[in-house]
Amino acid sequence: MKCRVAAVDPSLSQLQEAGAEFLPGLLGIEFDGVEDGVVRARLTLRKEHFAPHGYVHAATVVALADTAAGYGCLLNMPEGGTGFTTIELKTNFMRSAREGTITCEARLVHGGRTTQVWDASVSDPEGRQMALFRCTQLVLRA
Repeated sequence: MKCRVAAVDPSLSQLQEAGAEFLPGLLGIEFDGVEDGVVRARLTLRKEHFAPHGYVHAATVVALADTAAGYGCLLNMPEGGTGFTTIELKTNFMRSAREGTITCEARLVHGGRTTQVWDASVSDPEGRQMALFRCTQLVLRA
């Protein structure tokens, strides 16, 4: 995967544009902030984000967290890195949501030459933690 995000200090609109035609755009993921080793994103829930039982689908929560962590990985690529692929992810769910906007903050835990580890916290519309997410990214090289 080639990075479609500007290498230096990307604007939020550039992040938005990078995923517009891909899963992040399809789901409606929007970015609220980027700083060194941190990406903040949100998703306004729509009917298609839910499971038939009326609660947000677990895959929706994972997609939000994985997108924030993935963009963070691209923005924190080590020298010589050309992209990444996820080699492991895990999510623990504490609660769900039925409406509103959920938010995510992804933080770089380990930024090595060959791997990155990201933790993300997803919160419900009231700001309560819904899920804890961790992923390991393998840095790809040419």
